[in-house]
Amino acid sequence: MLKLLSNLKESFWSIVLIVILLCIQATADLALPDYTSRIVNVGIQAGGIENAVPEVISKENMDLIVMLSENDEKITDNYTLLGSNLDKKQEKKVDKYLGKDYEVQADTIYVLNDIEKEEIAELSKILATPLMEMTTIKNEETANKIKEQMLANMPNAQKMYIQNMSLTEILKTMPEEQRTQVLKQFSEQINNMQDSIKEQAAISSVKQVYTELGVDTEKLQNDYILLSGVEMLGVALVIMVSAVSIMLLSSRVAGRLGKTLREKVFSKVLKFSNEELNEFSTASLITRSTNDIQQIQQMITMLFRVVVYAPIIGIGGFVKVLTNSDSSMAWIIGVAILGILFVVGTLFIIAMPKFKKLQELTDKLNLVSREILTGLPVIRAFNKEKREEARFEKANKDLMKTNMFVNRAMSMMMPTLMFIMNSMMLLVIWVGGQGVDQGLLQVGDMMAFIQYMMQIVMAFLMISMTSIMLPRATVSANRINEVLEKEPSIKDKEETKKFDPNRKGLVEFKNVSFRYPDAETEILEDINFAAEPGKTTAIIGSTGSGKSTVVNLLPRFYDVTGGELLIDGVNVKDVPQKDLRDIIGFVPQKGILFSGTIESNIKYSNKNMSDENMINAAQIAQATEFIEAKENKYKDAIAQGGTNVSGGQKQRLSIARAIAKDPEIFVFDDSFSALDFKTDAILREELSKKTKDKTVIIVAQRISTILNADQIIVLEDGKVVGIGTHEELMKNNENYREIALSQLSEEELTANFQKENEDGKEE
Repeated sequence: MLKLLSNLKESFWSIVLIVILLCIQATADLALPDYTSRIVNVGIQAGGIENAVPEVISKENMDLIVMLSENDEKITDNYTLLGSNLDKKQEKKVDKYLGKDYEVQADTIYVLNDIEKEEIAELSKILATPLMEMTTIKNEETANKIKEQMLANMPNAQKMYIQNMSLTEILKTMPEEQRTQVLKQFSEQINNMQDSIKEQAAISSVKQVYTELGVDTEKLQNDYILLSGVEMLGVALVIMVSAVSIMLLSSRVAGRLGKTLREKVFSKVLKFSNEELNEFSTASLITRSTNDIQQIQQMITMLFRVVVYAPIIGIGGFVKVLTNSDSSMAWIIGVAILGILFVVGTLFIIAMPKFKKLQELTDKLNLVSREILTGLPVIRAFNKEKREEARFEKANKDLMKTNMFVNRAMSMMMPTLMFIMNSMMLLVIWVGGQGVDQGLLQVGDMMAFIQYMMQIVMAFLMISMTSIMLPRATVSANRINEVLEKEPSIKDKEETKKFDPNRKGLVEFKNVSFRYPDAETEILEDINFAAEPGKTTAIIGSTGSGKSTVVNLLPRFYDVTGGELLIDGVNVKDVPQKDLRDIIGFVPQKGILFSGTIESNIKYSNKNMSDENMINAAQIAQATEFIEAKENKYKDAIAQGGTNVSGGQKQRLSIARAIAKDPEIFVFDDSFSALDFKTDAILREELSKKTKDKTVIIVAQRISTILNADQIIVLEDGKVVGIGTHEELMKNNENYREIALSQLSEEELTANFQKENEDGKEE
């Protein structure tokens, strides 16, 4: 997999941008639960007041707070008593809380100075207790109870003096030690509270301070909720834009990787010799170039979100849980993650072996489908439709069973994981609800914890989904690597030679032997002959004697395993394959045409070829008769594989393609077999005019095709058993004589041979 990912270097900057966008999205996602917590805790429960530090406070209340606090200097140092002239910052603060029309009277209101968040947090802790004590003594019911306790132990004269005074006034007249003693009961209760609950109660006191001062607390609350909501919408917009951009870029990167891999696989396959093509099979190579690369593309699209996004969300969520919310429920997330890992691990062990099997069965189905479709005429001719249907059904059913097994296993994963996630959510609500009921946890904190837990669990769900996709993608990656890393058995040397211009067209077989890879016996053994320019060399022999193998060695479809094959005086292994094939016009045994037009097929060697050259080649190949009869002539369409033309027409177009190339060496591998005798004779006659100074090598089954050859090579079981002209071989070679007499009578052979000679003399 890592080797294939190295191809992503073309998309380096896109990947960098994706990573940046993923970090932005993850940061924004992790910010949302905090906003939820703030809206519930601060906006709804605390009326939009964020901490126990009043921004504005009356002088009366400030004096009372200072009186009740042991840190009076720290409090007063952070506040400024407003005079008759206000600076811009003070005006802004007064406008925010008291309104623009409020007239500030000198020495009546304190405003908070501009201080850092850390200082505000420290001041909030200092102010919490005196604020709550102030609220307590201002409460009429509580104040009366305290006064009753105080009056019960006082002389009547003193009772009469303080009876009509408020509790606040009484406390102000008391010495500090006595005042502390009176409020000791309430101070102890406040100090025993949880910090979060104490701060929440202190915030209620701040709200009372604001109300007494005339602040519109309802507007303050609405403004806070509205501002937080707008900020949340902004964060959500950032998430949406990032997510859309990431998906677009990921699809682009994955698409480009798929394109690169297909190009590399196709380029590699073009360099393969017949040995490698037989090793992989055509069906498998098609599957690897399509289905396997598609698996990689799908994996890459998901990979970025998992490799970058999921860890940020998972780790970031844990950090947020431990720092921003109550960490006492963190164990619930641990239980959820362990449950997810157990489910995914189990499914991974069960399904992993099936993924490789899945791709192999896809190969097999493609192979069977291809064989049936290409062999349809034979299947129909032998009435074997039922047999082939059964063969296809077996391959299809095997793939279906494996696919269903994998899909069933995978389909169990999501419901199970969702069950774990919902169970954990219920557990959070149950445990968190108890905390809220006991005053140990705020509702907003519990809601934020639920969101963080969902984010963390979803991150692990994403990793789990990818871990399921990864095995199949890994199998596909290995299959693609097999192709890319396969070294062609036939390749050019680092130092190559050039053809000898003085020996142009000369083909020499010197003690050539050949065996197929992994074969135990030689297919060809000790082949010795030379084909000279201006002459026709024919190769004949019984079926399986090695005729086609001999000519397949010329363009290096296979390499000789012994001896030397020389062309233009140079060993074919010492020249570049492109240069070698440029001088050979090869017509295979089975005519192969490409989808396009008649023109594009004849001009296949050079699309810029002149029309005159194309028409001339078609005339020599005796193809003009059927071409001219077509509606669009040379522009007439050719279907894939040439299925819309007959076998003879296909062969003639293949021959025309080779003639149009005008090579040094013509190789015809039984290329006249589909032609009738008349067309065969005329074509060879016209061809001889074109190839006067060319080397012509013909593999033939029909004896009439090679009667006039300058040299006939007779093969039997991969060995040369005779070399000579038709006349010489008829006299001296029993193998050739048997082949000749099996096709024509001796009188016909003599008559045909004389006619061929007479035609040659007339030329």
